[in-house]
Amino acid sequence: MTIKTTSLLEDLTQRTKQHLIKLEQLQHLSIVALQQRPAPQAWNILECIEHLNLYGDFYIPEMKNSIHHSPYSYNPIFKSGLLGNYFANMMLPGKTMKSMRTFADKNPYNASLDISVLKKFNHQLHDIVSILENCATKNLSKTKTSISISKWIKLRLGDTLRVVIYHNERHLEQALRCIKKPGDIQVPKTK
Repeated sequence: MTIKTTSLLEDLTQRTKQHLIKLEQLQHLSIVALQQRPAPQAWNILECIEHLNLYGDFYIPEMKNSIHHSPYSYNPIFKSGLLGNYFANMMLPGKTMKSMRTFADKNPYNASLDISVLKKFNHQLHDIVSILENCATKNLSKTKTSISISKWIKLRLGDTLRVVIYHNERHLEQALRCIKKPGDIQVPKTK
């Protein structure tokens, strides 16, 4: 994939802002609705979001560090790497989305979780918006990041951003599917 850097950053920023809107919907649910499973072995809403937090705990500092230490200045064109493009496209939700097994250390099934999970993810999404702003002066093709499954494999920063943001989108959609009925959302009272 080859794309203008500004177009990529705009798309990823818009997606992340949409994630904040979706998260806000979840923040209005009762704790019972947040912990309700759509099926016996399926993740509930809090588990979906905690899964994203666990990945964010790795990728957010990794991306910040790569940006901070990158000697490569801005390039108007981003060229995706073969592996990075493959991983990003695997994460992107859609009709052909395949179910994937998660690593044990990123699986929050049956963890004791509360509303703080949503607050942490909100903070991480704001961190991602800030990271995207800081990318405006960097070369997203030459700046590299490690990945969570192997410190020896490096992805282009633009691909890492795509993987993380598409992954967020994938599991936010999963979390929203856990809402049983429209009455589960409790809209806050206006003053």
